[in-house]
Amino acid sequence: MGPVVDSHQHFWDRSQPAPFDYSWQDPDELLPIRRTFLPDDLRPLLDKAGVDYSVFVQAQHHVDETRWALDLTEQHPWIAGVVGWIDLRSPDVERQLLEFKDHPRFVGVRHVTQDEPDDDFIIRDDTIRGLKVLEKHGVPFDLLFYTKHLRHTPTLAKQLPDLPMVIDHLSKPEIRLGKIDTWRRDMIAAAKFDNVYCKLSGMITEADWRSWTAAHLKPFVQTALDLFGPSRLMFGSDWPVSTLAGTYQQVVMALNDALGDGLSDDERDRIFGRTAIEFYNLPVSTE
Repeated sequence: MGPVVDSHQHFWDRSQPAPFDYSWQDPDELLPIRRTFLPDDLRPLLDKAGVDYSVFVQAQHHVDETRWALDLTEQHPWIAGVVGWIDLRSPDVERQLLEFKDHPRFVGVRHVTQDEPDDDFIIRDDTIRGLKVLEKHGVPFDLLFYTKHLRHTPTLAKQLPDLPMVIDHLSKPEIRLGKIDTWRRDMIAAAKFDNVYCKLSGMITEADWRSWTAAHLKPFVQTALDLFGPSRLMFGSDWPVSTLAGTYQQVVMALNDALGDGLSDDERDRIFGRTAIEFYNLPVSTE
């Protein structure tokens, strides 16, 4: 089996908040993650779970976070990639991208679309112009959606056919309520486009935090598996947000259980590493 890659995790340092905004952690239910999480906190968890590399994903709308995360990769080479942030709507978007593009561990861009007041933010003309800059330079984009935004995926895929895109956290389906039909319909539409991928991540925090089991995740995982196949699916932990509902080891075990026993070694290898390596062009060997 090739290297195991966690395609989706975060760090933040609340001891040095400026210029970052951590107000999204203010709700009482997020108190357990209202503290600093750094590479030394994650590395032992990766070792215990048999994970070789991880991909840092932005949590701030600020280029300084991208710079900070890339500095972390110099100290911790197991952070194989950084999905950073640039201002897609800025006239300066290309200059911002070019600052990072040639860094071997700058592998993608994300915007926290789910929190935008405008549900149509991602298909606005100014946003599309920024996404076309990513497409021009071959830089992948992470789609952080709620299920209500998932309907925009075909529009994006048609307008940006050469932009690799990945749906984070399966677009946050309502696992806790067991609501699958509308989500499945929009996932079917999204999966028809070869440049659209999906992360099997962020699921346990969409389930009941105290009583979830792998069985609650399985219908959603199996739907994604049927639609995208292992070559367009990748494992992600969403650590440390995931710690609200379970341990790192539980996340890995739950995904294994939800995937079932029907996968070949090659298919499992893709989901747990090779898809992420190829999608993000991570600077690691697949041997």
